[in-house]
Amino acid sequence: MERKLTYKLPPTTITDKHVSQNTRRLKALEEQKRRRAEKFDSTRQLDLFADLSLGISDDEADLNSNEPDGPTIIREGLGAYSSMLPAVSENDQVGANTRTDKKRKGRNKRKGASKGQLRRQSKWANQCMYAELLEMLDDDVWSTSPEAAAHDGLPEDLEKGWVCVAPVPVGKRCLAVVTAAPNGISPNTTLRSRLLGKPLMPRFPSSLPPETVLDCILDTNWKDNGILHVLDVIKWKGQDIGDCETAFRFWWRDTRLAELLPSPAPSMLTATSKSADDASSPLNARYQFPYPNTLVPVPYHTDTTLLNLRSQLIPLARSSRAVPVHLPPSLADGDGDMEMDSVHPANLAVTVSSDGLLLYVAEATYEPGTSPLSSWIPVTYSDDDAMGGPTVRRPLDRFERLITRRLEIAPGAQLDVDM
Repeated sequence: MERKLTYKLPPTTITDKHVSQNTRRLKALEEQKRRRAEKFDSTRQLDLFADLSLGISDDEADLNSNEPDGPTIIREGLGAYSSMLPAVSENDQVGANTRTDKKRKGRNKRKGASKGQLRRQSKWANQCMYAELLEMLDDDVWSTSPEAAAHDGLPEDLEKGWVCVAPVPVGKRCLAVVTAAPNGISPNTTLRSRLLGKPLMPRFPSSLPPETVLDCILDTNWKDNGILHVLDVIKWKGQDIGDCETAFRFWWRDTRLAELLPSPAPSMLTATSKSADDASSPLNARYQFPYPNTLVPVPYHTDTTLLNLRSQLIPLARSSRAVPVHLPPSLADGDGDMEMDSVHPANLAVTVSSDGLLLYVAEATYEPGTSPLSSWIPVTYSDDDAMGGPTVRRPLDRFERLITRRLEIAPGAQLDVDM
């Protein structure tokens, strides 16, 4: 029960409570820049060629051309420059031998261990970029003093350096991993859980290209509507898109998903008994999709000005969204046996509930695990108060009041007044 009440909280707690989220965010961004620079320099291998000399220049060759033997021609191979490479020390050799011995012992140990005793962690475990709850420090959200607004915990560059994703649908965070398939019909897509990386369902066919990894949200009613929401793109056709900035990743996601052919409808639908509890289903509750077949990108917005947040994005995060769903032909056309089959058209608008909004640092790249470079503002969530009982928090309402206060104290700001 406690896990259900706190499922929106980050999986890990911040050990240093005195370090603000903004400080950790700047540190994480600088660390990303450093890693990208090191990766770029390592691909160029400048250190190996810094002191190499390929011979005399053309000017020196012209000066030596008057000599009876003519210019000097270097006929040596690259082996002559092997002495310029760093030598392997005895400590490195000993370390390599030690690692080899450990690997051998590990293999021998695995041979003697049973399957139940030996469990390897999946390589897809904790690979999603999981957002932290946005830090909002000021308790007096109704204060209109500039000092209070300067210490409210919101990012200072909120209007220019962020990308907003809203509305974020209700569902289960997961990774969609696509492998190569000999034809377009064979199952090639696996959904893996965010934290443990375990498969959530058997493989199923999709129109996604092989060697693609997507950050997704499995709709909470996917069995009724077949929807898989695509939040971010990590890899596409073997190309690492996660190293790109946020706005480009979202643009790439929308562009490439729009180019895909519609996924084939499931060949078989599981019929369930109709009851009074099934009346709330977005589709006919007697039919269930065996796997998701509709890829829906979560909308993103690059205009994060205070006025646009207040008038457009925050209301979007509170409202539901209508998504068109393509029904299988057997459900759309009817086979004469089901009395309600002919009532359903080929396309239906399914209502998807919103869970809140996400904020991403615009110049940040995708990184696995919990990161301060992405902030989560849910509509509501439950937390334990000082008395030990569950308390309903409304971070989106608090965020809206802080945005409204910033607009009120901004010079020349004009607010939309609800009449």
